[in-house]
Amino acid sequence: MSDDYDSPWKDILEAYFPDFMTLFFPAAATEIDFIRGVEALDKELAQVVQDAKLGRRLADKLLRIWLNDGAETWLLVHIEVQGQREADFPERMFVYSYRIYDRYRRTVVSLAVLADETPGWRPRRFQVGRWGSRIGIRFPSAKLLDWAGREAELQASGNIFATVVLAHLATRATRHDARARFNQKLQLTRRLYQRNLPRQTIIDLYRFLDWLMRLPEDLELQYTNAIHQIEEQLKMP
Repeated sequence: MSDDYDSPWKDILEAYFPDFMTLFFPAAATEIDFIRGVEALDKELAQVVQDAKLGRRLADKLLRIWLNDGAETWLLVHIEVQGQREADFPERMFVYSYRIYDRYRRTVVSLAVLADETPGWRPRRFQVGRWGSRIGIRFPSAKLLDWAGREAELQASGNIFATVVLAHLATRATRHDARARFNQKLQLTRRLYQRNLPRQTIIDLYRFLDWLMRLPEDLELQYTNAIHQIEEQLKMP
């Protein structure tokens, strides 16, 4: 099966940003005023990086957020979900951050979610300089592989992104086993209904699962029929 971990990340990041921050960057999450919401700056990001060498990435989100310290200060948070190991990834994080700062003259926070499969690859900084002059960036990152073996913890969590991580891990583990993926996908989907989540949340996560955990046509039909049965049992509107 050929997997592509592409654009659904963008929608999930924006719609459930508090859950994203709480799971992956909990210390930073305590300083954000989530009640004020977030503002997506997709067009602004496109203008900033339009001539950059992007490489392969999963999702870029530029979000304007507000802090909970009572000030009117706002931050630009650049989130990068990196799908495979790339030597120039730290440099690209620096280029993005610098261009965002150059455009807005605001504090730029660069965060990375690493969705690759190389345990030891953990880029955190980029720096160049000479003769005492230095310029660069340090950025925190969350490694999805670090959650492998912690599935029980994720299953017990009420965080929306716990399901996202479970889906990522299941997709990775079942790459060469379609039947196992079918079982995992059905289990994750059934769990959405059992948690009594808002209908829109179920729809959003269902779309994410459906995109990420692709199945052969015959198993996809079985999966769809199984979901219909679950909805009938629960009398979903």
